[in-house]
Amino acid sequence: MSIDSLQQRLAYRFRDPALLEQALTHRSFGQPNNERLEFLGDSILNCVIAALLYQAFRDIDEGDLSRVRANLVKQQSLFEIAARLELGPHLRLGEGEARSGGFRRPSILADGVEALFGAIFLDGGFDSAHGVIAALYAGVLKTVDPRTLGKDAKTLLQEYLQGRRMPLPVYSVVATHGAAHSQTFEVECAIAKLGITVMGGGASRRAAEQSAAKLALEQAQTMAPGAPRRSRGKGVGTAPAASPDSIDCAPHTA
Repeated sequence: MSIDSLQQRLAYRFRDPALLEQALTHRSFGQPNNERLEFLGDSILNCVIAALLYQAFRDIDEGDLSRVRANLVKQQSLFEIAARLELGPHLRLGEGEARSGGFRRPSILADGVEALFGAIFLDGGFDSAHGVIAALYAGVLKTVDPRTLGKDAKTLLQEYLQGRRMPLPVYSVVATHGAAHSQTFEVECAIAKLGITVMGGGASRRAAEQSAAKLALEQAQTMAPGAPRRSRGKGVGTAPAASPDSIDCAPHTA
C-alpha cells in the first residue's frame, strides 16, 4: 500500500519522509524506532484534545473535562483512528511480530498513531499537529456527551436516580456458578420505586452488577410515566409501581 495514501488520509504531507518512516517503525524492526516519537505524540495529543474540549464545552468543569479527555486519548480511541487511517499495512515490524499479527494489535496501532502525531509536530510544528488531530477527532467531538462518556453503568444509573430524587438501586448476588477459579455471578438490580428488577451476569460480582445496572438504566430511560414494567432474568413482565417524575436522561455514549 502506497505511503502516499496514508498521507492523503492524514491530510498532511511530510517535508521530511524520514520522520514518517520512523513513526511507522516498531521497535521489533530495529533502530531508529517510533518509541520516542510516541512519547512526544502522547503529550501533543493530550494538549490538543484538552484545548479542543475547553473550547467545545464551556460549561463543563475540569473534572468532567479530564474524564472525557482520558477517554478520547485511550488505546481504544487511538486504535479506532488507526483503523480509519488503515495504518496497519504501513507499519514496519520485525519478522516475529509480523508473523504474530502485530499489524492488527491494538496497542501497536495506538502507539503508531501517537508516533505519527509526534512526527507531524517535528515536521510541521504545533499548528500542523493540531490541525491533523482536530480533523481526526471532529466527528467524535460533534457527538460526544461529556456528561456520560467514560462513566460506567452503575455510576450512570446512580446519577439518573439521584437526579430524580429516587432511592439508589439495591444489588444482590442471586447465584454463583462454576469452580472457584472460573466462577460466574448472577446479580439482581432492583429499583423499587420504578418497579424494575433485572438480572445481570458476569465473571465477577462487579461485572455482573455493571451488566444489571446497564439493563436497569435502559429500562428506566425507556419507561413512560405511568405503570412501569417489571422484568426478571431475561424475560419482561408487568407490575404496578410508582412512576418517575420525568424521564429525560441522555443515553450513555461510551
